[in-house]
Amino acid sequence: MGVQQREVSTFKELLAAATDATVGDIVVLGDLAGLRTFRLSPGQTLRAAKPKAALCFAGGEDGLQLSTDNRVEGFELNADPDRRVLFNDTDVEQLGRLVLRNLRTTGVVYLLAHGQVRGGHVEVENLDIVAADARNYNERPRGYGVEVIPGAFTLRNRQSDRGITITADLTGLSAGRAGAPIHGSGIFVGGESDTGGRLAVRRLETGAIYSDGGIAPGTPDRISGGVFVVSNAFVDNVRNRGPVTTYGPNDMVLDNWGIVGRWIADDKVTSFGPSGIGFVNFGTIDSLQANASIETFGQGARGFNVYAGTVNTAEFERIVTHADGAVGVQISQPVGEITVRRGIETYGGTGDSLVKGVVVKLSAIALSIKPGGSARRIAIAGGLIAHGKAVSPLELHGAVDSLQVTESLAAAGGGFDKV
Repeated sequence: MGVQQREVSTFKELLAAATDATVGDIVVLGDLAGLRTFRLSPGQTLRAAKPKAALCFAGGEDGLQLSTDNRVEGFELNADPDRRVLFNDTDVEQLGRLVLRNLRTTGVVYLLAHGQVRGGHVEVENLDIVAADARNYNERPRGYGVEVIPGAFTLRNRQSDRGITITADLTGLSAGRAGAPIHGSGIFVGGESDTGGRLAVRRLETGAIYSDGGIAPGTPDRISGGVFVVSNAFVDNVRNRGPVTTYGPNDMVLDNWGIVGRWIADDKVTSFGPSGIGFVNFGTIDSLQANASIETFGQGARGFNVYAGTVNTAEFERIVTHADGAVGVQISQPVGEITVRRGIETYGGTGDSLVKGVVVKLSAIALSIKPGGSARRIAIAGGLIAHGKAVSPLELHGAVDSLQVTESLAAAGGGFDKV
């Protein structure tokens, strides 16, 4: 007997179909509003008869709960921005294969391997989160002196058993709008910790991401990120096909605590808030490639940092910072090769910046190799230029086997003899 299909046009009919285990395919014929939270039974597909049919949940209600082997496609799903518009049942043993395709949402998409969940696979293709607010979600990973606010899209394996692995393939994820960012992190994927459950992702591909963590200025122990790969996430390929922009204090733009094979940013990486780093690495990346500029505007907002872990090869188009304490590139760990095609340029002087949960004074040096940092090769075409008064373009406290800077090495702000 084939899968039973049922067409529905009211919430009463939808709820009856979702609770009927004999129904495998639910087709919604039109827009529905004022919905209460409901759950799909294992094995059910929910799809729209017309593109982007709207399912609107009542104020104060969470949205659609997934169970096992569910597929949801073709909808506009709307809940309050701070509610879970899509989430999963953690009382089932297996997620099976969860598929989300061609969705536009308001509200947080929040998928966890927690409770009884011991495995599963998540596929997302073309998910556009228009508005969401994850600031009140308290399941926050901690490390390096800070806690991380979850994302408008969150996929996390929270099991403490290292033998439990969740797999995923995530493409076409977008969040927020220019000038109207989501609140919290943007895209957030991870495992429980270095000793807990793992998340293995084949692809993490994003479109445009705009986020503001809403962190109070001066808060030293809380961060968020535009795209954040958290501890015990193993990602083969990350690709940011659209711009990634963050607006608030301590908002990293791209942040890695996990293990990434290849990370490519095709479009511009921009931070407007204080202590918001363009790309920060605490994990391991084999190959990093930024094909457009990294630019920061806030105090202490550095361009690229390696504070823990390592990066084997990193290629950048251009890195520019505009404020006090905003170092261009800062390396505190051994790395492989770093190449910049159009220079590193800073415009600030000395100021406060957040480093591992502690606010410290930094000068806006273009390239800083700290004690403990080293590199096999660094090649900068387009020069190292520091415009701040008495700010050096280069600080070298670690070993660099080969250092090549072409076109300019300038302390353009004066205050001492030019380098």
